[in-house]
Amino acid sequence: TLCRLGSPTATAFSAPRAQASRRGVLDGDALGRANLLRAGVLPAVALPFAQAAGAKVGGDTVILNTKQEFPIASFGLQIYDDSTAQQLTETALAVGFRNFFASVLAGNQQGFARGVAASGVPREELFICGTVLSNSARGFNSAYRLTKKGCDENLKAFSVGGITYVDQIMLDYPAGDCDSIRGQWKAFEEMLAAGQTKSLAVSNFSPEQLDCILSDKSATVPAVNQLPYSVGNFDPSAVEENRKRGIVVQAWSPLGSGRLSRRARKACEEIGKGYNKSFAQVALRWIAQTGATFSMQTRKREHFQEDLDIFDFQLTQAEMDTLSALNGRR
Repeated sequence: TLCRLGSPTATAFSAPRAQASRRGVLDGDALGRANLLRAGVLPAVALPFAQAAGAKVGGDTVILNTKQEFPIASFGLQIYDDSTAQQLTETALAVGFRNFFASVLAGNQQGFARGVAASGVPREELFICGTVLSNSARGFNSAYRLTKKGCDENLKAFSVGGITYVDQIMLDYPAGDCDSIRGQWKAFEEMLAAGQTKSLAVSNFSPEQLDCILSDKSATVPAVNQLPYSVGNFDPSAVEENRKRGIVVQAWSPLGSGRLSRRARKACEEIGKGYNKSFAQVALRWIAQTGATFSMQTRKREHFQEDLDIFDFQLTQAEMDTLSALNGRR
């Protein structure tokens, strides 16, 4: 889901950017943890990190319920033409990004695919997520047909860059009722069975909507749920509600779409001084330590570098508590 369109390494250290307006970021809703409900704060570490000795291309990863390694930091393309999408994809790959969110909502999946082809980076090093928009359908059969069409359209768009499968396919939004959601999911299950995707995902799904899928014990469990999640604006129960269902949260707005509150930004800036990190790096690190992942967007090489440079420090419990306490959603 884009920022929210229609509503979501080998990297050199880049000095903290000037504290100018920070760019927006991709969709993925906020998630909390169990004892957060009790204390009103989040614990310092959640999902298991897969870390190599030394710097890892693409940054740290978490393990999905499919056993896939999923880089915590993802680049999500926004609305611009195919040429821009290709150029930014090449830049992200050169900097070290290996996780990509190429939503149908952005309208530039072909440009993304051409960027992958031009980069020379082996396909097997990448985690590519496409999306389907079919929430307007009503009823099982209608939702199935529209979703099936969207799956085929993803594969056709990506094929211009020689991409023959995706690592993940995501529903941009849930349909309006359980019957329709199950129709969406049937199309996804068929894409998985055909070997055209390695995992299934959702975006903006509530626990109740997730259970529309999971009430069928034979259904494939979504690997990721993309939600709005950032310092100062997160659902305290989201991470835990998804975790207990075996699902990883991905923030689609990790920096509040470039509009972190003044209070949240100042707190991140103050904490960052102790680590020589920018407010954005602290805000992204907070997300990672709450057990979520994130999808960012930018057009600047230095911001790509900055957003991958968050895996060499760890916030203390006190710092995590300070940032968690700024939440405007309770």
